[in-house]
Amino acid sequence: MGVYSLYLILMCTWMVFGKPTVKKDRVHHEPELAKREDNQSFQYDHEAFLGKEEATTFDQLTPEESKERLGKIVDRIDADHDGHITTAELKAWIKRVQKRYVYENVAKVWSDYDLNKDNQISWDEYKKATYGYYLANPAEFEEATDQFSFKKMLPRDERRFKTADLNGDLVANREEFTAFLHPEEFEHMKDIVVLETLEDIDKNGDGYVDEDEYIADMFAHEEGGPEPDWVGTERDQFSDFRDLNKDGKMDKEEIRRWILPEDYDHAQAEARHLVYESDVDKDQMLTKDEILDNWNMFVGSQATNYGEDLTRNHDELPGRGRLNPNPPGSTSRASEGPGCPSASAARGSAEGRWRPPSRQQGSPTRPDLA
Repeated sequence: MGVYSLYLILMCTWMVFGKPTVKKDRVHHEPELAKREDNQSFQYDHEAFLGKEEATTFDQLTPEESKERLGKIVDRIDADHDGHITTAELKAWIKRVQKRYVYENVAKVWSDYDLNKDNQISWDEYKKATYGYYLANPAEFEEATDQFSFKKMLPRDERRFKTADLNGDLVANREEFTAFLHPEEFEHMKDIVVLETLEDIDKNGDGYVDEDEYIADMFAHEEGGPEPDWVGTERDQFSDFRDLNKDGKMDKEEIRRWILPEDYDHAQAEARHLVYESDVDKDQMLTKDEILDNWNMFVGSQATNYGEDLTRNHDELPGRGRLNPNPPGSTSRASEGPGCPSASAARGSAEGRWRPPSRQQGSPTRPDLA
């Protein structure tokens, strides 16, 4: 190999694996709904919430077509099929629509892991699809870092899978597998998100995150080099707002408050608004007729993704969706396809995470590590 070729390889390696000095963010915020304006014109609402292009698409539907498609959505919102839509059911639907991209990304990778095509993914299937080559050829992975990373990630994945597997049968349905790939989106998975974050940042293994570990997760400090101004600001943030009990470190509860803040519940506010505006008999619930009678409001509401659901086929609604790329800045496992180690993870990790390389063409890889 020539000197110039070696130089190019070293430069490429530095560019890929060198840590940038940009600020990393582990915080998971609830998606904010589009801004609602007090205006009598529904067309104004449609353009404000959909954009002109989507509003034009919706305008191509007749009122009868719109009501028919909205009626199908109402049937899906009514989870207990009692003929009434409660605020809780409407809130759950809105949150599902907010997280549409999560379900679409799971649909995108589902066939890579459902090896026997039974519409379920067992732990053994996931392990084989993700780590199968390593398990069959351990001698090929002689690098100490590869061995260490594999031994760390496999039991960590198994722990997360078992947490997502609510019935404990080691077989995940779509909802359980979605929770496995996107734990930050599910309440029962948030302890795992906190624990994995702690494990990533806690370099001295004392079970806490001190200020230096907190900063090191965001910023790769060069020996003798200056710190950017934002690093000083983050040190102040740590002492003033992260370390709540002022003991110089963050415990699990303080980490939870940092990465999973209790944001304003936009979905709850929107659900209450829709019920208030459409509840003719004031029983705090909506019937299908009440919703269809006020269909224009729901077209301009997050309940139908501000009209988008009415222009999709029924089979393209959340949970069955066609595949769209992750919105910018999302940090969930299924957002990327097969590839090389990534600098992001399900929690927006600043740390590149190893995965066993795929040696067989078409072999799936862990989407959060790709």
